[in-house]
Amino acid sequence: MENFHDLLINRRSIRKYTDEALSPEQVKQILEAALISPSSKSTMSWEFIVIEEKEQLGKLALCKEFGAGPIAGAKLAVVVTADTTKSDVWIEDASIASIIMQLQAADLGIGSCWIQIRNRFGADGTPAEEYVREMLGIPGQYAVLSVITFGHKAEERKPYDPEKTKWEKVHIGKW
Repeated sequence: MENFHDLLINRRSIRKYTDEALSPEQVKQILEAALISPSSKSTMSWEFIVIEEKEQLGKLALCKEFGAGPIAGAKLAVVVTADTTKSDVWIEDASIASIIMQLQAADLGIGSCWIQIRNRFGADGTPAEEYVREMLGIPGQYAVLSVITFGHKAEERKPYDPEKTKWEKVHIGKW
């Protein structure tokens, strides 16, 4: 990207990926971005589970009824968890790490998609978080926020149109 603003305009959620694997260097850069992301009081309550094996990705894609399909087609999925005993703002910290990984991927020309896990459910009513926790052996004090999928893009999406920016949502000085 030319600059950060261009990166933001062009970053879109990508749900379809090619069969091309990510390089070890690309995976390292994405994970490093998460590990250096800001966290409240430097608690670094987040932890990440890297999934690259096709069968495991397919099983993980069954975690909720709607919206988890991109996991099965991804070349990499990162499960974003956080130790709820370390920080009262673990949701914010894990969210920041999630989007930082997505921005790093976009800068590398790699597609990504945020798959929400927290407060989502499977077809049988089982919490998606419980499914992911059991599947991956996540300890009890860790909450699962999201799964971020990554891969080379098998679809192109138009950049955001700056003309459609909703400036009426910005309030200066007071509501």
